[in-house]
Order: sequence, then structure tokens, then C-alpha cells
Amino acid sequence: MADQPIRTEVQHGPLTLAGDLWRAEQPRGVVVLLHGGGQTRHSWYRTGQRLGAAGWTVLSMDARGHGESGWAADRDYSLDALVSDLRAVVAGLDRRPVLVGASMGGNTALAAQGEDPDLAEGLVLVDIVPRVEPAGVARIAAFMTARPDGFAALDEVAEAIRAYNPHRRRPPTEQGLRKNVRQGADGRWYWHWDPAFLLRGDEPARAERAERMMDAARAVRVPTLLVRGKQSDIVSDEGVAELLRLVPHAQLADVRDAGHMVAGDDNDVFTESLIDFLDSVRNGRADGGSAER
Repeated sequence: MADQPIRTEVQHGPLTLAGDLWRAEQPRGVVVLLHGGGQTRHSWYRTGQRLGAAGWTVLSMDARGHGESGWAADRDYSLDALVSDLRAVVAGLDRRPVLVGASMGGNTALAAQGEDPDLAEGLVLVDIVPRVEPAGVARIAAFMTARPDGFAALDEVAEAIRAYNPHRRRPPTEQGLRKNVRQGADGRWYWHWDPAFLLRGDEPARAERAERMMDAARAVRVPTLLVRGKQSDIVSDEGVAELLRLVPHAQLADVRDAGHMVAGDDNDVFTESLIDFLDSVRNGRADGGSAER
């Protein structure tokens, strides 16, 4: 298993979607990793390495408008568009994958699987449930819209991330920061996403999406895992309880020292939980239950 992934692309209509591929020689299965809003595929890098070493073929994709994927000329960053992209990615695989989605990626995976029961063979939701906490969502929105004029230096980027995410134990390295920002012609650093992505819907639209997520959850029949950061301000105990009512066979794994960005906040613990779940899917023993690490 190569330690470094192969850069790959998926063409979906006019958009080119960029990804990293860790290909196992005799794969136990396929995992598709979907990052959160405002992130890039590189947030999954260490997870991809470890899953590849454990014998899984792993595909980590940049969402439309993020990282190295194309920006939508029509500015369509709706859930429908993201689900359509995911279906195009899965259609290019030689077997049904396990979908692993964080935040926005989790919404995408849940909607896609609930509305197409044959899409995947397993589902992992990383700190996302159908009904999230408005205060946490508002804090994310404030962070993402705070610096429309960019940053003069990478140190400023690092400080902004630290201020938003104090739970993270290891400060981002300069190399890691460069994966999440782009340098403009003016020499300043900007987040690596299309600013049009921030044009979000109003409250009725968000409520409608929550209803769609609940309907999708009710239809999920594949093995399912919810990984929650115990310090998250996005997913509450009530939100977890509702998800477990909607998907009664789902497992729950709490990561005690992580916030909303679970994979980055405590990557080793998160990946151990994920590998345990993947093993249970492969061995046919993925049933409900809870654990804390």
C-alpha cells in the first residue's frame, strides 16, 4: 500500500472534481471520504493513510467549489448538487463503498443513501445529525465570513483557526495551512473555496433541509455509525437521540476530547472508531451500540 495517494479526477457534467486515491492491492472494501463545508479533501489525509494501511481502498474528494475541484458557474452549491456529485463519484467505482461524511459531507452522504438505498454498503456520519444546534451553525458562519479580504500571512490564518477551534491539540503546520488556502494575485491568502458557497438559505430553507434529512434517515438500512465530538456545539444530546430513533440500528461513538472537527481534533481516536466499524461491516456484525473513547 502506497503511503502517498494518487491524485484522481471525476468529471461530472462541466465540473471536474479532484480527489486523492489510496488503492489497496487486495481491498477489503472501498471508503469514500467527504469533508465538511469550507474544508478540503486534505482534512482526511491521515485517515486515508491509516485506512489504506488497514487494507481499504480510499477515495477522498474535494466537494464542488472547494480545494482543487471546479467552481460551479451557476453558483449551485445546494444539497441536490452535492448529492448528484456523490452519485457520479460512486458510479465510477467497481463496488459499493462505505460513505464517510463530516458535517456538510455527512448531510450529503445521508441524503444520498436515504434516497438511494442501493448506493452504499455502510454510512458514517461525523458530527452531523438531521437537526443541528443553531448557535453552533452561527459560529461556523461567523468564522467563514469574518475575513472576506483574506490574510496578509499564513500566521494570521493559523491564529484564526486556533481562535475558532481551541480544542485542537496540535497547531496546524504551514504546509497543512497551504492545503486550505490559496494565494491571490494581490499576494494575500484566501480560504480555498468559492465565496459563492457562503450564500446560504434562510431559516425556512434550513428547516426544510432538516425534514429532508429526517426522511432520509428513516430510510437508511445499511450499517450506520455516528461519531460525535463530545465538545461539539453542533450536535447535542437531543440531536443524537433523535438520530438514533430514526436509525435504530445505528452505532454511536463519542470522542471525548474533540469538537465539531472530530477527524482533526483527535484523529487517532476517530480513525480507531472508524476502523472498528469498517471491520464490523466487513464481518457482518455492525449493530447498534454506544462507545466513548
